[in-house]
Amino acid sequence: MTIHNLYMFDRNGMLMYYGEWNRKRQSGMTIEEEAKLMYGMLYSIRNFVTKISPTDVKEGFQCYRTSKYKLNYYETLTGVKYVMNTDLNAQNVKELLQSINSQVYVEFCVKNPAYVAAEKIQCDQFKSKLDELLKQSPFFKS
Repeated sequence: MTIHNLYMFDRNGMLMYYGEWNRKRQSGMTIEEEAKLMYGMLYSIRNFVTKISPTDVKEGFQCYRTSKYKLNYYETLTGVKYVMNTDLNAQNVKELLQSINSQVYVEFCVKNPAYVAAEKIQCDQFKSKLDELLKQSPFFKS
């Protein structure tokens, strides 16, 4: 599996972190514009899935596929939203996103008294541990 990029949004839709690894094509927008577009799309898809589902949606929206990539989505109970774009063969990405949350975000941001929740993540340890976790993952392809 190839990991292209990762977006992290707080409960209010603010971009907390963006990273890319194997992204071949750029959007031509600033990362802030791209993040707003991404969050707006996620908001619309989540609402659509919730309203149109014929049964009670327990987990809701988790991913969608195009002919070129797969967008994987995971939201924590505290409202942190993870969006990871991968290749089409990606399997079990939810577990990887849960690991990023518990092993990296919680450990190096939530437990860090210097971290302010409403701001972008600037912690170098967070960035290096995230990179390490992704590169050690069987999903990562350089």
